[in-house]
Amino acid sequence: MVNMLDKHSRKINYLRLSVTDRCNLRCIYCMPKEGVDFTKNHELLTIEEMLKIVKSAAELGIKKVRITGGEPLLRNGVIELISKIKSLSKIQHVYLTTNGILLDHYMDQLIKVGLDGINISLDSLREDIFEKITRGGNLQTVLKSIETCDKEGIKIKLNTVILKGVNDKEILDFVYFSKKSGLDIRFIELMPIGESKGFKAFTTNELKNYIQKEMLLIPCEESIGDNGPAAYYKTTDSRNRIGFISPISHSFCHNCNRIRVTSEGFLKQCLHWKYGIDLKTLIRRGIGEEELKKVISDGIFNKPKEHNFKSQNEQTDIRLMSQIGG
Repeated sequence: MVNMLDKHSRKINYLRLSVTDRCNLRCIYCMPKEGVDFTKNHELLTIEEMLKIVKSAAELGIKKVRITGGEPLLRNGVIELISKIKSLSKIQHVYLTTNGILLDHYMDQLIKVGLDGINISLDSLREDIFEKITRGGNLQTVLKSIETCDKEGIKIKLNTVILKGVNDKEILDFVYFSKKSGLDIRFIELMPIGESKGFKAFTTNELKNYIQKEMLLIPCEESIGDNGPAAYYKTTDSRNRIGFISPISHSFCHNCNRIRVTSEGFLKQCLHWKYGIDLKTLIRRGIGEEELKKVISDGIFNKPKEHNFKSQNEQTDIRLMSQIGG
């Protein structure tokens, strides 16, 4: 079994693969209302090119792939891509992150190709606030998708960002929703990327303190390393878990196990830094399989020790989150 270590002795086994920078929503902390220059189709990685990258990464020890965007279900061929990645013997799990708007339409196909799980972004349980945050999204469509996933037995996690003055009256609503549904929910600290810099968010400690005024949070036995970046808790009477992802207040860089590939084929070793490797150009110039593996291996080995969101400089990636890959 291959284990790829970076120069800080972290085992890198997780690839987040963005398939598009387009989205059918315009969430206020993610994208501006208008004026976004989307990547032209010919500049995006093709399905074949993405598969070539995943194959090489798998040979190096990548075992888990998450398909992201933008909204990945907008990308033509995404079901075919998931199916082909699932067929790779060295890939153990393939997941999808989505806003849920198109999910119900593609549910049967996703089940057929064997998708292992779905993360669904859900930032409000109130229709007016949901519409405000997403600039026009339909909450009932997303709730229907969540219900369908649950009925079909697909593993779901809900991702929620709490913004001060926007949806901060709903913190306990989310906790009770997750308890009632039995679904895990993760509260994610807002990262200062793109449009998000205009909003104030809660730290994990603020959220935990708020929730614990109402109920006791009991730490789960699993470590952060076993659950990705989330630290999970349970309440005394729940079957679900409440997770907290704290990239700013409690950096988990020392446990980071991931690399990213953007929709235009740029290998990012860290979400914060703008440097990386242009894999698309190398592939289109005819790089061989072994050479590509060497390039990806070098990129993984040279993964930076940590982000530096608290002190941004000329090496900070200033693109929108949808352009980097959510």
